[in-house]
Amino acid sequence: MLSIITLAGIISAVAAHGTVSGIVADGIYYIGYNPSMQYITPNPATVGWKTPKDLDNGFIAPAAYANADIICHVGAGNAQAAAPIKAGGKVNLQWTPWPTTHKGPVLDYLANCNGPCETADKSKLKWFKIGESALIDPKKMTNGYWATDQLIANNNTWTITIPTSIATGNYVLRHEIIGLHAAGQANGAQNYPQCFNLAVKSSGTENPDGVLATTFYKATDPGIKFDLYSAFTSYTIPGPPLYASAITVSQTAPPKPTASATGVYTVF
Repeated sequence: MLSIITLAGIISAVAAHGTVSGIVADGIYYIGYNPSMQYITPNPATVGWKTPKDLDNGFIAPAAYANADIICHVGAGNAQAAAPIKAGGKVNLQWTPWPTTHKGPVLDYLANCNGPCETADKSKLKWFKIGESALIDPKKMTNGYWATDQLIANNNTWTITIPTSIATGNYVLRHEIIGLHAAGQANGAQNYPQCFNLAVKSSGTENPDGVLATTFYKATDPGIKFDLYSAFTSYTIPGPPLYASAITVSQTAPPKPTASATGVYTVF
């Protein structure tokens, strides 16, 4: 049987885009899901949602925005572990090398599972946006300096902070890049959603209203149908409004994790 490392190398060799290989929550590293893991017995329990059909590290197109695949990627299944984190703590999301040509926004959402996320129905999860970044400088670099350029500059890593106001509970973090390199044509935007289970401990009490992921975007939204190669000076970030108590993060290269975690973690 091939090892996880060997299979991961095969997947990476054919991959055209990217995926989150792991996260660091409160300084602890947790491996993400890789489609190669479906060939391993027993199947490893990860904090990343399972996407065994995403063998090409592909994307979700606007034509599928009303389909369940937009929630956590194509054919996504529940993660069977959760990363514990305190409200106010940071999560670093570690991407495989992101293509410099795939410029666009980076968006982050949370959904309260109201019970174990390991058995939650993804089609019923209500999401609120906790982070968004897109066009940073339209005059810097060719076709502008975007959130994706910032991610690449920070060793293909993006950082979010868990809002201190939300209540203790089990949440799914939905992290997403939207590639705009072909978005000037109909059905050309490329969405790369990635989901992770978090067990949040908090002194907060808020349970923000959320919306279904299948209602986030429309193919005709100005931030979805967008010509990256035009003479633009602004960009409209797609999706629902930012949660009022979201915490803005200054994106810098993250520190090394203090430890790596193994096993399945008890949720709060």
